[in-house]
Amino acid sequence: MREALLYEKLPDSRVRCQTCQWYCAINPGKTGVCHMYENREGVLYNLNYGLASAANVDPIEKKPLFHFHPGTLVYSLGGWGCNFHCADCQNWEIAMAEDVRRVSQEISPENAIKLTERNGCAGIAWTYNEPSMWFEYTLDGAKLAKKEGLYTVYVTNGYLSPEALDTIGPYLEAWRVDVKGFSDEFYQNLAKIKRWRGILEVAERAKNRWNMHVEVVTNIIPTMNDDDIQLEGIARWIHDKLGELTPWHVTRFHPAYNISHLAPTPLATLEKAYRIGKKAGLKFVYLGNVPGHASETTTCPGCAKPVVERRGYETWVTGLAGSCCRYCGANLNFRTAAQGGEKR
Repeated sequence: MREALLYEKLPDSRVRCQTCQWYCAINPGKTGVCHMYENREGVLYNLNYGLASAANVDPIEKKPLFHFHPGTLVYSLGGWGCNFHCADCQNWEIAMAEDVRRVSQEISPENAIKLTERNGCAGIAWTYNEPSMWFEYTLDGAKLAKKEGLYTVYVTNGYLSPEALDTIGPYLEAWRVDVKGFSDEFYQNLAKIKRWRGILEVAERAKNRWNMHVEVVTNIIPTMNDDDIQLEGIARWIHDKLGELTPWHVTRFHPAYNISHLAPTPLATLEKAYRIGKKAGLKFVYLGNVPGHASETTTCPGCAKPVVERRGYETWVTGLAGSCCRYCGANLNFRTAAQGGEKR
């Protein structure tokens, strides 16, 4: 347990958490929406500092990140809790948990870095659940990782507050963000979120202020966010605000949690989303949860040659020179060890 870094003290021993965009006003003895930040006698504490629900060595492509250090391994750490309550949550056992100490493994930031290096990983990712649920822990880990020359990744729902983003911004290199849909009704129905457009603003801030590498994922759920209006809205926003070279992963929904009655996403729907992305001017649209699909491979939009070939989580880097195509020189928006990415 650690005192929270970002909060405001209010009258009568109340506090306002500033870690995410809920900005919860919390009474003494109570927690915020996420259940991971608690007001104890007017002091806000994070309850799961260093308490991991999972620790694994993954291919970076599993996050998914396709244009960020391709072919490398990443040490992946999951915590507990979430500030969303998504009906389709694949990791609901850890996202909806409240009493976590009995089933956690304790991993200090220092040990996390040692395990990253010991397992031959090029970087560390906070993933599986929403990383901001143990924000102070991820910040300490990201600072240590930067000192050791390791890359850092947030796999996030994007609801981090601008204040928190600016705090971790100097130490975080990749922002893999879910944009789940593009309407008030959808976000309210799926995740009980009303002010969802803040997700877009923070993603833009991550890229434009902090020079993070950004990739966007949309899990396409039949009858909920598979209509042309929402898909076109996401594609246009990526193109106009993040740039035409930003990867968009459109992934197959599998029945889970509270919407297990729906069928998996038809391949035809995913391919429709692919066409919508391309029509909007996006150069890189990838189908996810469809192993073996041709879109897994990165093809240079300039010369049409494959530059990074993928089959599932197997990756072959065949045509990159830093961030560019080694055949024609076109910029492909890759972050690699050779290319890097300095903070502005």
